[in-house]
Amino acid sequence: MKRAAAEIEAHYLVEKELAERLRAAPRAQRLKLYGEVYDELFRRVPTHPQLTRKRSPDEQRVAIEERLALLRRFVDGDTVFLEIGAGDACLTREVARTARRSYALDVSSEILGGVNDPRVNTVLSDGCSVPVPEGSVTLAYSYQVMEHIHPEDALEQLRNIYRAIAPGGSYLCVTPSRLNGPHDVSQFYDEVAQGFHLKEYTARELSRLFREVGFRRVEPYVGVAHRYFRLPMALMSAIETFFSWLPHRLRRRLGNARGVQNLLFISIRAIK
Repeated sequence: MKRAAAEIEAHYLVEKELAERLRAAPRAQRLKLYGEVYDELFRRVPTHPQLTRKRSPDEQRVAIEERLALLRRFVDGDTVFLEIGAGDACLTREVARTARRSYALDVSSEILGGVNDPRVNTVLSDGCSVPVPEGSVTLAYSYQVMEHIHPEDALEQLRNIYRAIAPGGSYLCVTPSRLNGPHDVSQFYDEVAQGFHLKEYTARELSRLFREVGFRRVEPYVGVAHRYFRLPMALMSAIETFFSWLPHRLRRRLGNARGVQNLLFISIRAIK
């Protein structure tokens, strides 16, 4: 559904207002706000794409296959899988066909309540907590979740993920790069994300965060035609440095060109 410019602007103003409320809230209040601001956004913006976009079963299958293209190499019959921000757990259910145990974690009890699959264990979080047995997870995964977390909460959530992961296990974090962003509704108006992408990152910034919480190795991956290749972090850093030198308008245009966009999109594996 294509939206009129006035509808996009109305969405932007509402989301920016709610995001500022979330950014300014004290931590104790913020953890309760995560769910509330999203509910309010959807009430006040009835033309929001998440409300109006209806994916066909074929489209949904393609989206799942795109994620599985990266995940499959890390999943086998001994895997204990945790998806952070699992939503309706479509992906978790697919992984559960192979994995020994699977957890679907989300902040919405309403969404998790609709996950009726005996192979999937649903886990409710406040946005930072990861309430699964310590040291039990061999593969944690999130897709476009990190950018929605308040920067002051990100380190705490990472520590909780690290605590949940078994020695030798890993966390696979997929998130858009700030170098060709912003990627929320503020992309039409601002140079830096002002909506519900509370902070967009580079692979180099995430690598520093992962090492800070204790992960011993960090590996970036790049996807091309549903195939993923591991890059040396030094090469990824050099690519990001080049893009950071470009003026914003050129950086966005070049960074979102076919092929180059995949190079910047962050898929990073942190190993405990």
